[in-house]
Amino acid sequence: MFHHFVGRLVEKSPAHAVVECGGVGYYFHISLTTYGQLPAGPQVTLLAHAVYREDAQLLFGFMTAAERDVFLLLLGVSGVGANTARMILSALQPAEAIQAIASGNSGLLQKIKGIGAKTAQRIVIDLRDKVGKVDASVSLGEGGSARGEAIQALTVLGFARPAVEKAVASILAKDPEATVETVVKQALAQL
Repeated sequence: MFHHFVGRLVEKSPAHAVVECGGVGYYFHISLTTYGQLPAGPQVTLLAHAVYREDAQLLFGFMTAAERDVFLLLLGVSGVGANTARMILSALQPAEAIQAIASGNSGLLQKIKGIGAKTAQRIVIDLRDKVGKVDASVSLGEGGSARGEAIQALTVLGFARPAVEKAVASILAKDPEATVETVVKQALAQL
């Protein structure tokens, strides 16, 4: 029903944002990913998705189309509601979630609060073939984390994901500001 809202950012917190459009304030539930991308200025454009339940009508806001697309895919999985999908997108960037699902990494999903083994496996099984259709032009190179980009680069090179994650984590623990190139070079030396 709603596609996007353009207006003045009145209030923001890690869980919600209020956008005033035409004198009406709209309360959006947002992920930490969106919260981190909200502009400093007063003008904001939020993509929207409305969720209608028996007891509530909720608006969810997103800064990118990729995040909204992943959110909608997650809603299609049995047992995954809007708040669980928001939790996943708060823990992972959209491109990281796509990568985890496409590679069958249910272990990464299980680390997210509220996601058990069965739900993580169901997400991977249900969405593995569908995530390729999400516009990944928001790939990890654009707006993704150095951690995510490095992991993706090393797994593409054929290294096992658990070993890659361990190496990247140890490198970033020593130098959290390391660039992707630095992380990849150091990880290649360790692997």
